[in-house]
Amino acid sequence: MDSARLVYMANQIGKFFRAQGPAATAAGVEDHLRRFWDPRMRGEIVDFARGGGEGLDPPVRAAVERLAEP
Repeated sequence: MDSARLVYMANQIGKFFRAQGPAATAAGVEDHLRRFWDPRMRGEIVDFARGGGEGLDPPVRAAVERLAEP
């Protein structure tokens, strides 16, 4: 999938959780990505974040970084 589309989708998820504060936003995004995104999509956004992650909102970037942890 196109990286720009993944970034857009992840940031939209982050906007949904934004009212809960940055830490809760990151946790909510991480949970959503783990539960509803295909493993290939998760892998692609993790690789994108490792390559710089340009365009990811900060709490979304934190969520994606946590996805990369074992």
